[in-house]
Amino acid sequence: MSIRIVRLGAPRVPREGLRIGTMRRPPRGVRKEDYAARNYFDVWLPELAPSAPVVSWALSEPFTPQLWAVYEQRYRREMKKPAARRLIAVLAALSSYTNLSVGCYCADQDQCHRSLLRQLLIEHGAKVV
Repeated sequence: MSIRIVRLGAPRVPREGLRIGTMRRPPRGVRKEDYAARNYFDVWLPELAPSAPVVSWALSEPFTPQLWAVYEQRYRREMKKPAARRLIAVLAALSSYTNLSVGCYCADQDQCHRSLLRQLLIEHGAKVV
């Protein structure tokens, strides 16, 4: 059992499990009934996405190593809030019992909060593939 980090909208892999969307906004132009069928997500947890101000700030200029370092710091600070910390702990615990996948839309995982969420899940004891 484990958690897989995915790009939402990408084809599902066998035994991926429940797909959880961890982005701020649902996909545009897609009916709610079609989210799962179109490989976006089964459940939406925007509480694990960076806040709108952090996203706006981060997208205001091209990513550099320095900008990424500050972005990571701000995202991690947000994920230390009790509600986010509890959700991360729940997902980490569930990874011992069932397969799950979490993700967002970004094309480049290395410049996406899902790479940071991956680290947080591992730090909380999740089994991540």
